[in-house]
Amino acid sequence: MSGHASCTGCSSLPTAADSPRLWSPRRAAARSLTRTEHGVKAPVFPCGPAEPPLRGNSAPSGPVGQCRDGDTRRRSLGSEGTTMKIGIIGAGNIGGNLTRRLTALGHEVSVANSRGPQTLTGLAKETGATPVPVTEAARGAEVVIVAVPLKAVPELPAGLFDGAAEGFAVIDTNNYYPRERDGRIAGIEDEGLPESRWTERHLGHPVVKAFNGTYAADILERPLPAGDPERIALPVAGDDEAAKATVRALIDELGFDTVDAGGLDESWRQQPDTPVYGLRAGVEAVTAALAAASPERPAAFRG
Repeated sequence: MSGHASCTGCSSLPTAADSPRLWSPRRAAARSLTRTEHGVKAPVFPCGPAEPPLRGNSAPSGPVGQCRDGDTRRRSLGSEGTTMKIGIIGAGNIGGNLTRRLTALGHEVSVANSRGPQTLTGLAKETGATPVPVTEAARGAEVVIVAVPLKAVPELPAGLFDGAAEGFAVIDTNNYYPRERDGRIAGIEDEGLPESRWTERHLGHPVVKAFNGTYAADILERPLPAGDPERIALPVAGDDEAAKATVRALIDELGFDTVDAGGLDESWRQQPDTPVYGLRAGVEAVTAALAAASPERPAAFRG
């Protein structure tokens, strides 16, 4: 979310070299590490810039360890999580900042956008993520994050998830902005489908709705350790309980609590202009905000 939660094509953000360090559950194991790449020495756990507006998905760096053979390679640090292969489709504010944080946590990230991998060299240099065509983003991935504009979902290629790991989870970060970006989508407005249910139908795979109401900058600036009274909680909705558990564990590793928002048919509770959308609060307040949501789509978000 950058003026809102998850739009694409927003302005680029400061590089890792410009940014302070932030908390990470792997920091104790990586405290002394820095990244030296192309002659630039940068912090392992960079922080983000001043907060962009909430509608934002576009492009700090991942930990690099010295392996036994002397090569510099990205690796999992510490014992608080295992390295996963993660594919990110969309490199706007949300997709880009998730690329930054997930590589910083030691995960192997492939990132793709509609313009091709040659346009992602800057993000790749900054983070160590691998730029790939959209058709290859899910190869071997245990988690695939879809962070493209809603109107672009039907244009994603067939076989998008070919070669993904068994039991992979798909995260849908998106929102429906009919007046600003997406145009009128009949399935959402006439059939009354929750936005992520509509997305799921087009993708042909169960999705977990998360990050759609999260300020993009918060992904970089507001991670906190479990138990911190200021830790933000994010709602997570989905039908596949195993996939939901994977996503919630990943969000916890990123430095945020989660609230189970129910199945995907209940995901309207976290759509734009609901009480939880953009809410920076803990578990109790997020739970109350989800309960207070109205199923009626606000006029400002109708086409």
